Amino acid sequence: MTQYATQEVSELIGLSAAQIRHYAHRGLLSPTRGKRGEYRFAFQDVVLLRTAKGLLDARVPARRAYRVLLKLKGKLAKSLSSVRIFAEGATVVVREDQSLWDVETGQGHLDFAAKALAHNVAALARRAADSGQLAEFDSDDWYNLALDLEEEDPERAPEAYQRAIALDPNNVDAYVNLGRLYQLWGQIKQARKLYRLALDRKPEHALALYNLGTIFDELDELDSAVAYYTRAQVVPDAHFNLARIFELKGDELSAVRHMRRYRQLLDSE
Repeated sequence: MTQYATQEVSELIGLSAAQIRHYAHRGLLSPTRGKRGEYRFAFQDVVLLRTAKGLLDARVPARRAYRVLLKLKGKLAKSLSSVRIFAEGATVVVREDQSLWDVETGQGHLDFAAKALAHNVAALARRAADSGQLAEFDSDDWYNLALDLEEEDPERAPEAYQRAIALDPNNVDAYVNLGRLYQLWGQIKQARKLYRLALDRKPEHALALYNLGTIFDELDELDSAVAYYTRAQVVPDAHFNLARIFELKGDELSAVRHMRRYRQLLDSE
């Protein structure tokens, strides 16, 4: 399996060497030792450190980030696609499948501010309908409304995306976003169909290619996943996932190459 030196990990992830060694000393990581006694990190360690960097960038205190990652260590090592971690105020929340939960307490999470905003969005939509304004909506208007609903009332977002598509069958982003919602809800067949419809209209749409790759990744159809990830060259996470797959296949050179490309793309953003 590919092993990374401390400096290589630092360059890939953006954490300092001292931060990486700190996590190793505290038992979060499981590095081996090289011939000179130096740390050598496995890909699972890189996954954890990448998540740590995201939490620190979101201004989660270092001690809290450590507690979160320690609790999620096993889960993150197994899957990159089914778990999303984000900071919401002083709380670190995990989105897994269709559920949200607080990492530190294990309790289900309900975002009251989001629910209130969803109510406001719904009220605005009703007023627009009552006044006849929705009849004047074009495809972009429905798409933008769907974006609002997706964050605040996701069950109502698909209808808005579908209206955007009906008004403009070439609104490729609407296909992709609707597909992503279905994918999050476990409706893989519908998601795959929508991504392919998007690619029929715009064959090199990077996000459609990447998302379709994640579907095949989840199904363990790794050759197909690699084919779509490879076409999504501008998406950093495509290279991160390619590195993981090549790591599993024992192709160390390709794994390292894609990790470097991942870091280059992040640095250019």
